[in-house]
Amino acid sequence: MPKDYSRTSRIAEHIQRELAQMIQFEMKDPRLGMVTINHVKVAKDLGYADIYFTVMGARGETDAEISQQTTSILNDAAGYLRSELAKIMRTRITPMLRFHYDETMDRGIHLTNLIKQARQSDDVRHQQDRGNEEEQN
Repeated sequence: MPKDYSRTSRIAEHIQRELAQMIQFEMKDPRLGMVTINHVKVAKDLGYADIYFTVMGARGETDAEISQQTTSILNDAAGYLRSELAKIMRTRITPMLRFHYDETMDRGIHLTNLIKQARQSDDVRHQQDRGNEEEQN
């Protein structure tokens, strides 16, 4: 039976906590907005860590521009962040960091809007059907 709480899960949580602190307090790039680390996935051999993040938008820029810019800033700073993590973590190997914009929030909002539109169109159709039935009676 596999362990419920594996070593890679504990390391991923530790990396998530530390990176959130580092990005918020130590990175001084003015282009960097409010970054939230949503999930960290660490490879079993600790070779790589995939970090999924979201960012609050800046004025005058589209979400795609913000996500691309933030991804490139974080991937450029990955070496610095990795070296800082190595000082904190007590593992022999510190994973290489790869940052990815987490699109699940955007997808969720899009799907919610689609559901709302479908329900509204259904309500309109049902009201029209009731009106037609009353006219026939």
